[in-house]
Formats: sequence, structure tokens, C-alpha cells
Amino acid sequence: MDFNEWFRGASAVGGDISVWQALTALAVSFFLSLVLAYVYRQTHRGVSYSVSFVHSMVLMAITVSLIMIVIGSNVARAFSLVGALSIIRFRTAVKEPRDVAFLFATMAVGMAAGTGFYDLAVLFTLFVGPAVYFLYRFQIGAQPTSEVLLKVQIAGDQDHRTLFQEVFYKHLSQHSLLSIETVQGGAALELVYSIHLKSGVNESGLLEALRSLVGARKVVLLSGAQNVDV
Repeated sequence: MDFNEWFRGASAVGGDISVWQALTALAVSFFLSLVLAYVYRQTHRGVSYSVSFVHSMVLMAITVSLIMIVIGSNVARAFSLVGALSIIRFRTAVKEPRDVAFLFATMAVGMAAGTGFYDLAVLFTLFVGPAVYFLYRFQIGAQPTSEVLLKVQIAGDQDHRTLFQEVFYKHLSQHSLLSIETVQGGAALELVYSIHLKSGVNESGLLEALRSLVGARKVVLLSGAQNVDV
């Protein structure tokens, strides 16, 4: 049997889908997911950026596209595939809801490409990309605030309720104690505050004032409470 005969015999994938249609679906999902991955990279904020997550987006789109090709219009095949996939357990925590939205977007692209709706897949990508950039560029939903996290260590015998009163009154417009933790075998306390700096107050002035109270112990300012794990 020559190559042409073999290819004609293998030209049907899942009934009505040809090999070329399957390759087209996989290629479309691949390139469109690359576009979404690029948009994700360009508009990502914070310190939780992961290259493996970007690669997962692309692989997710291709995989979903193939799953849709395999299922086709066969209901029995769809139920058997659900049973097979239920064995898989995903235990990786996604830190940001925005990342989940991008995963759903790549899945949508894969579903559209796998079912042959290439125009919808392209239209969706061309719409979502500018929409995400618009939200990122104009900071839709963001609140103008000077909130930062303050992490400071004090001696175990010091009273945190009165120790920082004068410094906080001078430098902060608002503060809230988030957590207290014993460190160094109970010899010290580590406190985490959510604070708002007063207008005109810089971080270095606050740090110097706090260090004069706690000595050589750790004093750290963390910018962006949503980007760090305290």
C-alpha cells in the first residue's frame, strides 16, 4: 500500500472529520491561544507570573480542541470521556481569579476550533484581546489607594497596642492589624498591618521611625496586598 492509499484510508477522524480538518482545528487553537498568552503576559500585574501557566494555556486550548473532535456528535463517546477524565485530580491552586478567566478563554477557543467554528474562535480572540487591554490600560474597577502591608517584629515583652501609637498617628491615615505570630521560639512577635500613608509621607520616613522603636528587628513594607502571601 503506497502513502496515498494509506492517507485516503485514514482521512476520516471521528466519522465526518478529515485529517486536514483536524490539523486545521489544532493549528487554529494553537495560534489563537498564543495570542491570548501574549495578551496575558503583556497585561499581567504582580509577582505571580508563571511561564508554566502560559504554556498550560496553550496546551489547554489544543487539548480541548482535540477532545471536541473526538466527541463530535456521539453522546455515548461524550459520557465515556467524562468518566475517563473524572479520574484526573488537579491540586494546583490558582492564585488569581484573572488566571481562571484566561483558562476559560483558551478552553473556549479550543472548543470553537474543535467543533469547526473557526470564525467564532478568531472573532472571540480579536474581541477578548482588546477588551483585556482596555481593562488593564484604564484600570477599570481599581480603587485609588495608598494601601500597603507593614510587617514588623517586636520583642515578646513589648505591647504592640501602645508601642506604635505615636508613629502611626504621625505617618498613617488608617491602619488595621491583620495578624500576630510568634517567632524565634516565642522570643519575638511578628505583626502584619494593612496601612494607608498620609499624603506627603514617604516610606523611608515611616521605616526610620519604626526602626527607632524596634531596634535591629525586621521592618518590611510590602506593596500590593493582593500580590503577596502573608
